[in-house]
Formats: sequence, C-alpha cells, structure tokens
Amino acid sequence: MIIGIDEAGRGCIIGPMVICAAAINPLDEYKLKELGVKDSKKLTARQREGLYGKVGRLCKYTTVKITAEEINSLMERHNLNEIEAMKVALAIDQLGLHNATAYVDSPDNVPAKFGKRIEKYMKGRVKLVCENKADDTYVIVGAASIIAKVTRDREIERIKKETGLDFNSGYTSDPMTQKFVHNRKAYPALEPYLRTKWSTLRVEKQKKLLDFEQEKE
Repeated sequence: MIIGIDEAGRGCIIGPMVICAAAINPLDEYKLKELGVKDSKKLTARQREGLYGKVGRLCKYTTVKITAEEINSLMERHNLNEIEAMKVALAIDQLGLHNATAYVDSPDNVPAKFGKRIEKYMKGRVKLVCENKADDTYVIVGAASIIAKVTRDREIERIKKETGLDFNSGYTSDPMTQKFVHNRKAYPALEPYLRTKWSTLRVEKQKKLLDFEQEKE
C-alpha cells in the first residue's frame, strides 16, 4: 500500500487543522488520476466536494482534527512543525498498515528534518518519503489533501452556524477574518475557536492579500 498525507488549515487563526492519511493499492492509483484528483488548491470547492466521496470509496483513510484549543495548549511546549509531526504519525498509525510507503507533504524547507520529527512518534513500520509540494507530485497526496480540505471546510461552516458569525475563511490574511480577530472582545462566542498563540493576535503585521487568495483556494 501507499499512503498520502496532507493537511488543511495550518495557516488559519480560527478553527482546526485537519490532517488526512489516505492509503491505496498502487495498482489502483490510476483510478484517482482518472477521477481528476490533484492538489486541493487547484480545485474549486465544488470540485472538491464532488471528489470527496469518490476518493473515500477508493481509499482507506483517517483524519485527525487538531482543535484551536489543543493547538494553543501544545504550543506552550512545541512549535507548529512538531505538532504537525505528532499528528501525522497518529494518522499513519491509525491506518494500521505495515510495510507501506507514506508520502508526506512537508511544511519544513528541509523535508528530511520533518521526517525525523514524525519518526519519533510513529509506532508502526512505515517508510517515510517527505517532500515539499508532495501534493503536486503524488496523486495519493492530492487525494489526502482533498479529504483534509473538505473536512476542515465543513468544520468551519459548523463553527459559523454555532457562533452565528460569518468570519469567512479563518485565515490570518483574510480581511474579514482580521476584522473579527482584531475585535475579538466583541465576539466572545468565537474565543474557543481562536488560536491565541498566533502572532496575529499580538502584532499588526499581516500577510499580503495575495497570500490570502492563494490560501483560500
């Protein structure tokens, strides 16, 4: 079996980060290609939703949701790469596969360094291949990115309904999200979903709007 791992929501200030580990027999990977599976950022929200169920029927997968509250707690002791590595290892272990190869989209500019982080937490015997932009290179990682993105988007919609607040995407560079974050005292219902360790809550420096346009896709 081959496994693809990717995340959604790493750069958000509101809501969870979701990690997906999706596995498939390499002989069946062509079926994902035939469906048009690719990095979720290259698909529209409608295309992702359409592919979500089809990918789920072809792959064995697991998702790990890291809430804002848990991220806040873990960031007392760890940086975000370490937290992601912990949860990638958990997602892989939950698949219960052995002698598989896992392709990981690395957030670290030195992918081997991220791989060593993951190995510290893994219990199973899975070969790791960590690469930057793996969601572009391996279709199984693209499949994982679709599941992770749709899962997170649904969580964001749930939070909006629960709080009655439309903060848009939840990304730090989203102007509408910024409005809610900078006036957080006026929106107490949003507090449980805020990543309070994010520097955005302490400084005014923001990413460029161009970054937001790329992130929201």
